[in-house]
Amino acid sequence: MNKARFRVREVSALALLAGLGALVVSAPATAQEAEAAPAQAETPPEATGGAIIVTARRREERLVDVPIAVTSFSGEQLAKTGALDVTEIAQSAPNVTLEPSRGTNSTLSAFIRGIGQQDPVSGFEQGVGIYLDDVYLNRPQAAVLDIYDVERIEVLRGPQGTLYGRNTIGGAVKYVTRNMPMEPSIKVRGTLGTYDQADVVVTASTPLTDLVRVGGSFARLSRGGFGDNLTTGEENYNKDIWAGRASLEIGGYGEPVLIKISGDYTKDNSNARGGHRLIPGFSSGAPVLDDVYDTRGGLMDPAQYVEAYGLSMNATADLSDTLTLKSISAWRKDSSASPIDFDALPAVDLDVPAYYRNEQLSQEFQLQYDDGGALQALVGFYYLTATADTQFDVRLFTAFDGLTAFTQADVDTDTWAAFADFTLDITDQLSLSGGGRYTWDKRSASILRQNYLGGGSPVFGGAGIPFGEASTNFSGSATFKKFTPRVSLSFKPTPDHNIYGGFSQGFKGGGFDPRGVGVNAPTSNPRGIPSDGEIADYLSFDPETVNSYEIGYKGNLFGGDLYVALAAFHMDYSDVQIPGSAGCTVDGIPTFCGVITNAGKAKIDGIELETNATLARDFLGMGDRLTFAGSLGWIDARYTEYEGLIAGVPTDVSDYRKIQNTPEWTGSGTLGYETPVGDGDLSFSSTLSFRSKTYQFEVPNPYLDQGSYALIDASIVYTAPGGNWSLGVHGKNLTDKRYKTSGYTFMAADPLTGALASPLTPTLGTEGTLTAFYGNPRQVFVTASLEF
Repeated sequence: MNKARFRVREVSALALLAGLGALVVSAPATAQEAEAAPAQAETPPEATGGAIIVTARRREERLVDVPIAVTSFSGEQLAKTGALDVTEIAQSAPNVTLEPSRGTNSTLSAFIRGIGQQDPVSGFEQGVGIYLDDVYLNRPQAAVLDIYDVERIEVLRGPQGTLYGRNTIGGAVKYVTRNMPMEPSIKVRGTLGTYDQADVVVTASTPLTDLVRVGGSFARLSRGGFGDNLTTGEENYNKDIWAGRASLEIGGYGEPVLIKISGDYTKDNSNARGGHRLIPGFSSGAPVLDDVYDTRGGLMDPAQYVEAYGLSMNATADLSDTLTLKSISAWRKDSSASPIDFDALPAVDLDVPAYYRNEQLSQEFQLQYDDGGALQALVGFYYLTATADTQFDVRLFTAFDGLTAFTQADVDTDTWAAFADFTLDITDQLSLSGGGRYTWDKRSASILRQNYLGGGSPVFGGAGIPFGEASTNFSGSATFKKFTPRVSLSFKPTPDHNIYGGFSQGFKGGGFDPRGVGVNAPTSNPRGIPSDGEIADYLSFDPETVNSYEIGYKGNLFGGDLYVALAAFHMDYSDVQIPGSAGCTVDGIPTFCGVITNAGKAKIDGIELETNATLARDFLGMGDRLTFAGSLGWIDARYTEYEGLIAGVPTDVSDYRKIQNTPEWTGSGTLGYETPVGDGDLSFSSTLSFRSKTYQFEVPNPYLDQGSYALIDASIVYTAPGGNWSLGVHGKNLTDKRYKTSGYTFMAADPLTGALASPLTPTLGTEGTLTAFYGNPRQVFVTASLEF
């Protein structure tokens, strides 16, 4: 493990220097990508998608010209609505779910069009790619990015396997930070609100010469808890984050070379989020608490924290009038501790202290061709090496004499890909786009599972002693290879109307169940001791693939007063990776087992509508404007083959399983009004967002599944003349709706239908575990900014 980390760090420095050297030596020419034109990308969506510039296909394009489903949020737009972190954009993007993962503020669960991943342990990869300035974040820890110093956020829906790194089988979320201006600049933003919210963000930059600029941002983000831990006295659902970014830019603004070197750091010292029990304690009789944000969980060690940091270099150079070379080099590292009290009671009944440690190094090269005529093309190469290490106890002291099942899962990834993409204008109105990506993906795993009696494992400071031999002691590797194509055809009867259709394929490699002993272990070797490779057969899982077909229309109508984007899609999803855990018995001992399944097939159909409209201009005679922005998503996602092992017999259970975190309906509507006040501007906006019933897991659970609900947000912002200062009041979830976002369950259920046993019966621990986590309650806050 230490050797692997040293190797990553050592290669990281070499790669960063090599990338810089290659670009500096080879560059002589002119224009940049999106980095050179932040002003364009910030153009507010005045009901016209044609004015919005995105880089969904790794080059600057008007949103209306891109033949895929993309939603773009400008930094100005996010600031006016008081958006706090990246999860909020899911309220306005159809068929998108972004949530903090269960007991944390910072680990992200992301789903787009029914595809994603909510298990954060090593070995399970995301289905939605998260990008920070074009750098792929390999792990979900620390991926709930707070919104500050942002130029725009783009959400790309559907497989993006040609131009983007690993695991964009469901889609991608791109977080793009601002470039520095040519003049010295300082901006301060402060926020005060309910629950003792107090945020401050300071951003400053200055040119050192005509070619060199330096700058950075500092953020202190804090908030009291929405509830309390009645056992430990800590606040529950609080926020305590320190973060910063620093950048050095060389060139750009008409120069032939732009080099941006950035570093970022985030430290989240928030308390562990404790869940809300939905049922009384079976042994203690502890009643259900009145406040869903209160908890009684007693686990406090290790203290919760998340620390993440990284370095990146994004360099672009024109080699000629038609060729541009780009290099993206990055190194990232994060570590976190998570005390998870599953049963949410003081007793050590199902307590799971956990450590996560991740490190990655990536390098990407792109060569872009654009002769200003009929052909645009890009070829590239991508490499990633990463380590993901997880350690956790499962403590069942009340059930079996201080029993602890300790697991250490170290999963290393080495992957590379070669890709190409082109767009050919067959005529002035007809364009053909196509591309492909060949991916080589190697996963190496070392998994140790050891039981202890009399206390926790030594890794977490426990006094337990080893009990029996290791139930899993496995080392192995597997390699996965896949070519994924993409093709689309666009017809533009006029420059402001685009009718398109396309096919794309997505791929995510397989791996090994990091939880060790699995309930699907063969009866001939139930303890999982290696024998002729047998353990690899049941610890491993296969790659998953999706074939996606999409038709759509994008257009600007009524002179740009109305922008409409409509997309319909069908996806064939195969070998769906479904990780999980369950109570089980090994050698007569109650314990915690992994459950990993490759569901055979799923079909996903859907329709998405997005619109921006100017409803009225100057209708009160004051230069005012009334606007509407809306989205609507419908999706029919269902398993058609899903094999489960019931009484040792493979059985198709697809009729009784649901695709998780994928409501049938999602929608939003934002009504906005802007009017001059003196020489300044006053803007009002109110957003209604809606989600239909959401299944938290594949097996329906009446306690954890969230019914339909709606949220209402509102903002009023005054911007002074010249934009030098602003003052805003924002309200989130104004009706104070309580809604579940995730949960835990360890209760007996019918193996076929998944229906909970009656009466309720715990499968792990003595108290029973049906625990839920909730979205934020009503929040009201004031934000002021000053720029000079």
